[in-house]
Amino acid sequence: MLEQYDLHNIMVLDIETVPQYPGFGDAPEHIKKLWDQKTAYSRKEDTAEEFYGRAGIWAEFGKIICISVGIFTRGKGTGLRVKSFFSDDEKELLIKFGDLLNTQPSSLILCAHNGKEFDFPYICRRLLINGLKIPAQLEIAGKKPWEINHLDTMELWKFGDYKNYTSLNLLTTIFNIPTPKDDIDGSMVGKVYWEENDLQRIATYCQKDVVATAQLLRRYRGEELISDENITVVGE
Repeated sequence: MLEQYDLHNIMVLDIETVPQYPGFGDAPEHIKKLWDQKTAYSRKEDTAEEFYGRAGIWAEFGKIICISVGIFTRGKGTGLRVKSFFSDDEKELLIKFGDLLNTQPSSLILCAHNGKEFDFPYICRRLLINGLKIPAQLEIAGKKPWEINHLDTMELWKFGDYKNYTSLNLLTTIFNIPTPKDDIDGSMVGKVYWEENDLQRIATYCQKDVVATAQLLRRYRGEELISDENITVVGE
């Protein structure tokens, strides 16, 4: 499976997002009303205020605080080079990420877990909201499905079956992919950001998901996992 792909032409990525405001009470009144309307059918018995902790999931009400990427490298066995862009200033973060993509060929394949439903469209929406151009690798307008160079490890696991979401954590477990004990999980990112202001901690968590997704790709291809000594994390 996936043997036709050159791993060295794949960039694995993951994003972390949070609500645009620390709490529902901090949002402007017109945003509160729009949030109430947008989530009316999603929140069941919760009030709009009680549901606001999930606002980071919607690109209209959230923002990106971290994008981590991984590139497969050559050497003594396949390696992985991981880099994170994180900032309180979303536009600054997106510019740096876009600059990286602009140094890569337009044929570069982007890969994420649930990327087609979440990461890729979220990044594109936030780029436009910040007045930035969508890099060629993320642009899908006017393209035929087979011209879009996006891989989604969750979609690949479906094999055409449209059953429920399968988490990255579940897949790493069944494929015996070792993962470090998580310091935090996705539900804690908003709290760590707004209450603890610890972006580095969030970036470390995001990087773990990039490594896990890259390792899952290796398993899908029937290949050995990348050894820890061949995984390098670099600064901005």
